[in-house]
Amino acid sequence: MRCATPSRNAARNSELRRRIAVEAARLISEHGIRDFHLAKRKAAALLHVIDDANLPRNSEIDLALREHHRLFIGTQQPRHLRFLREAAIAAMDFFQRFEPRLVGRVLDGTADQHSAVCLHLFSDTAEEVIELLDDHVIAYREHDRRQRMRQHEYVQFPGLSIQRHDVTFDLTLLPRDAIRQPPLDPVDERRQQRASLAEVRQLLAEDETRQLDSLQDAIDRR
Repeated sequence: MRCATPSRNAARNSELRRRIAVEAARLISEHGIRDFHLAKRKAAALLHVIDDANLPRNSEIDLALREHHRLFIGTQQPRHLRFLREAAIAAMDFFQRFEPRLVGRVLDGTADQHSAVCLHLFSDTAEEVIELLDDHVIAYREHDRRQRMRQHEYVQFPGLSIQRHDVTFDLTLLPRDAIRQPPLDPVDERRQQRASLAEVRQLLAEDETRQLDSLQDAIDRR
């Protein structure tokens, strides 16, 4: 009986990781699963994979998700992303006194119809944010948000979820000094990318320029 060579095993494992990543991306996009770890576990179960060594890295799922968007919701996704970025600007303007920062999939461009607008707000107490919401009679749901601040250090922060005009806003309330130390990103484990209100406005302006350029190119090709 011939045994598989190491190179064949590596190729088989790589293909299996790719299949799990593709299935995890589908679950994230079509079923609204926001947790990459949960998505890869569900994908592995659907594919009857029990060896954790074959689970893809979060970065592999992120690449598969971008490809899924390109293939299946190519024209819809940019429009919805713009809608969510406009919603983010409105929310950041409302929360401006708490130095809001946009994070997550609306910032990195992989947001879809299931994505929330994720904001970091900075305040000495969570009550300051809650008082602002109460003053404007805005309903919210409280929860805890677990963030990895260092390689093996997780910290629980207060969180709020708000549903407004068909958009979910996921707020993480951080102390003011945390503005200088972003949590680690769950995808690449580097410091999480965050954008200020001015930076998100610039991002939206660049989106508009790209769309106009694409439209002009289409006209020129006629």
